Amino acid sequence: MRLSRTEDGACERPPHHRGTELMLYLDTLPKGGHAVIEKVEQRAPLDPIATRLGELGFVPGEAVQVVATGPMGKDPIAVRLGTSRFALRRGEAARVGLRTVS
Repeated sequence: MRLSRTEDGACERPPHHRGTELMLYLDTLPKGGHAVIEKVEQRAPLDPIATRLGELGFVPGEAVQVVATGPMGKDPIAVRLGTSRFALRRGEAARVGLRTVS
């Protein structure tokens, strides 16, 4: 997968196409955007961040919405998951793969 860098040095991933669905990551979902969680990436065996995201409810099939971002689109990202709201760093949000129906 090819990554590009933004002006602040953060990585951006291009969306992935699968049939009529478009998969992207939570760190790239725009403010107000809705999607469904497809996966949470484990970046190492027993990855504590991915494990914690799962414990909080970031699991496949759950609907998620970005409700706010930090100043100038930076950290943190406020997301709604069910009736709860969470503030995530972009690095944490980059582990959450999403799907939208286009």
